[in-house]
Amino acid sequence: VRNNFTQRGEEAKMKIPKIALTLFATVHLATAFTAPSFLSRKSLDFKLRVANVAVESKTSTGNGFETPPIVPFGGSARPQDTPDKTIVGGKGVGLQEMSRIGVEVPPGFTLTTPLCELFQESRDLTPELWDMVKESVKRVEEDMGKKYGDKENPLLFSCRSGAAVSMPGMMDTVLNIGLNSETVEGLAKATGNPRFAYDAFRRLLDMYGDVVLGIEHEAFEEKMEQIKDEEGVFDDTELSVDALKRLAVEYKKVYTDHGMEFPEDPYDQLKSCVRAVFGSWMADRAIKYREINDIENLIGTACNIQTMVFGNMGESSGTGVAFSRDPGTGENKLYGEYLINAQGEDVVAGIRTPEPISRMKAVLPAAYEQFLDNVDKLENHFGDMQDVEFTVENEKLWMLQCRSGKRTGKAAFNLAVDLVEEGLTTREDALLNIEAGHVDQMLHPEFPESVLSSAEYKDNILGTGLPGGPGAAVGKIVLSTEEAEMMKANGESVIMVRENTSPEDVGGMWAAEGILTQRGGMTSHAAVVARGWGKTCVCGLGALSIDEEARTVKFAGSDKVLKAGDVISLNGSTGEVIGLEVSTSQPALGGALGTVLGWADDVTDSLKVMANADSGPDATKAAELGAKGIGLCRTEHMFFEKERLPVVRKWILKGEGLSELQEFQRKDFRDILKAMNDKPVTIRLLDPPLHEFLPRLEQCNAEMAESVGFGSDVEGLKAKIEGMHEENPMLGLRGVRLGLTRPELSEMQVQAIMDAACDLVQADSENKPFPRIMVPLAGSVAEYERQAKTVKRVAEQVKKDRGLDIRYEIGTMMEVPRLTLVADQIASLKDEDGGSLCNFFSYGTNDLTQMTLGISRDDAGAFIPEYIASGICEADPFVTIDTEGVGFLIRKSAAAGRSASTDLSLSVCGEHGGDPASIAFFDNVGLNYVSCSPFRVPVARLTAGQAALKRRRSGDTSTAAERVNKF
Repeated sequence: VRNNFTQRGEEAKMKIPKIALTLFATVHLATAFTAPSFLSRKSLDFKLRVANVAVESKTSTGNGFETPPIVPFGGSARPQDTPDKTIVGGKGVGLQEMSRIGVEVPPGFTLTTPLCELFQESRDLTPELWDMVKESVKRVEEDMGKKYGDKENPLLFSCRSGAAVSMPGMMDTVLNIGLNSETVEGLAKATGNPRFAYDAFRRLLDMYGDVVLGIEHEAFEEKMEQIKDEEGVFDDTELSVDALKRLAVEYKKVYTDHGMEFPEDPYDQLKSCVRAVFGSWMADRAIKYREINDIENLIGTACNIQTMVFGNMGESSGTGVAFSRDPGTGENKLYGEYLINAQGEDVVAGIRTPEPISRMKAVLPAAYEQFLDNVDKLENHFGDMQDVEFTVENEKLWMLQCRSGKRTGKAAFNLAVDLVEEGLTTREDALLNIEAGHVDQMLHPEFPESVLSSAEYKDNILGTGLPGGPGAAVGKIVLSTEEAEMMKANGESVIMVRENTSPEDVGGMWAAEGILTQRGGMTSHAAVVARGWGKTCVCGLGALSIDEEARTVKFAGSDKVLKAGDVISLNGSTGEVIGLEVSTSQPALGGALGTVLGWADDVTDSLKVMANADSGPDATKAAELGAKGIGLCRTEHMFFEKERLPVVRKWILKGEGLSELQEFQRKDFRDILKAMNDKPVTIRLLDPPLHEFLPRLEQCNAEMAESVGFGSDVEGLKAKIEGMHEENPMLGLRGVRLGLTRPELSEMQVQAIMDAACDLVQADSENKPFPRIMVPLAGSVAEYERQAKTVKRVAEQVKKDRGLDIRYEIGTMMEVPRLTLVADQIASLKDEDGGSLCNFFSYGTNDLTQMTLGISRDDAGAFIPEYIASGICEADPFVTIDTEGVGFLIRKSAAAGRSASTDLSLSVCGEHGGDPASIAFFDNVGLNYVSCSPFRVPVARLTAGQAALKRRRSGDTSTAAERVNKF
């Protein structure tokens, strides 16, 4: 606790009343030792940080902050040597780095993220901080030779958000700040371009009203359309000076109609815009985006105040957005768009459909060559694909921002391999740049080549737009965010169709399988967000027309009229829209994806990844996806097949048919062991309660009674089933208890496992099956010991009878909290000959979480989402491991078990084994491997490699064994 305060300075510590410090220490220590980590301390930590910021503003050196609250960039400002993204944000880092390597940026300053946090608490900044803003403006005035608010040659600013993690379009931006009824005339005279000046002014009136005051954009758009109709023009670039002046007057009337007034004072404008940007951090769309993308532990957004440079000054000016490589494929070619006589929002918001960046060479050749040079500098400096925004003002190029570009999964893996081969980055850095979501995208469906070449596909293409996002998507047409979210919640696949998307559509975009827009280019909001999420997107399809009242969609050149709810398909690679449901296929694992996952597997001392698989085909798929073995084979899943279920029921109810079951199991185990060959296959003995296999009472009829050995005695069957009723079956007769009370079941399963292994060896001596037999749900040493001895006795007998020395292991599934407390006793168990009775612990974190937290996994959905929303939980404990509660038991038992048996294997076989955050924890514990469902194996492989790299980079070079023993 003391360290929390001493990091902020002694005087900050002294400002906290002693009783408050004592209370905080008591609560903090109590939660540290007793509360599971899924219980949130965010509220308490937030108050503390805000208090610290407030104290620092009066106590630290200079103007109050150990890191200055306002950081200058560009012009005369000295670039920071190591800018901190969590403080100055992603845009702020880009501006500092561009300045440092000689790429010219319009000067300005960054209000840091702690100020955003302070703003959220008080809804404003302090007078001292506003004074610092004015001082920062003066420095820019000197650099630019202009005055902010000057009536002759005014300096203007933009105000943009910039969090540590890119959130495209989710927070606010305002341009042309500082214009008013007088300065607009000064701008017109200073530039000799009154049309440009009034175009900039009408843009400010629109953006300020929308962003700062909350006046709906449509109110301004209606006025724009009215003036364009009066002038008889189609595009806003065709409006005359007089028309733009009238438009400014009409825009001011919009304010009056809403009972508001546009502020003429330039500093009032600037302050309000800063407040709007900081306030947008908690806007619904921004919160939703952070939830969707699991963006946590950020204190807010930075706010960048930057000198305005103008792309709307005529034919010698323009603006654009570009990527140094193709963000859809990773191909090494410039990818981007620009607009002549426009401002940046025109490109990003899809207001006008832009031109490909390559055409800029013909109209602005000098600026284009300088742009290519800058992009090359930035990619070499950062060692990654760059996403840049730029403006050309009267043929002079200015770079506005740069950041690592969002990319599709395909691009991410191709880029990683190419950048390493080109010597721009290392394998380790390339590996750390890959996101778990990129792997998921690579496994998403695509249209197979046979379908793409078919007449049915070609004859039903309704139109072709721009390929904005990857892959293939099939779903029902929806026309609104609300409709998309509702239908998704009902389990339906949807395609969101819009004229163009805005940040308010983020919920619907996330719910949709794909996005189709009439307007906007490949760097529009729809395309950028879709690529970041791996969503299929077709944008800028001008032939598309949407009638929201009639709820219909039409395509020019086609007589077909589609209604909301009709199914369409999108090809994100070609931009084609197909008017029917197109079949998809699963892509193969290979190429750049296989290369990068191989790098992850090769990381020193990283977790190995196995799969949970219950059949031969599942095991084969797991091996194809890179699993190093089977970490969990659930034998009960083999019993539910149609021809087997009556046999299972007959044994449960009458004790007959066990030999027939044994043959079923023997074949299944043979298929799984063969698929894995010499890799370990961990097979769990039957675990669930027997009632799960039995029919419900209302299903009991003469046919059912006959099939399970009761003849025509339906009532006898019902009585037998009722007699097996349990009040709480999940804590009843299941797992090891079932094996001890009906030992013939366990004996049959062990014999089937060992016979299957022997069958493979006898068929081919090159086969090296390696079964591992796992005892489930033990809660005491006596339970486990008795069952383990049974397993060993039967296994050894099969080996003797078949004359084969089959390698096998015995272990336990750690899922009852009590067993974790006697782990050392379990690990030290020996048989009569001194051989080990426990070779491995595999943590069944699903049940271990249920029993530790006292929460039913099946019923948690009724309240866990509310807990997360209200801050009681930070994450669903059945998705991400509770590190302080369940994690404590894992750490303790792993250390205790390893102290008793140095060769003890430690692993996880619950679905937490495929969760990236949980994998990082398991790596820190020092486990040997994780196991998850087959299709999560690639993500787990990537994350395991990354976890080991991050741990080593943090300074922890200990081995897995040393980490286990640290506890």
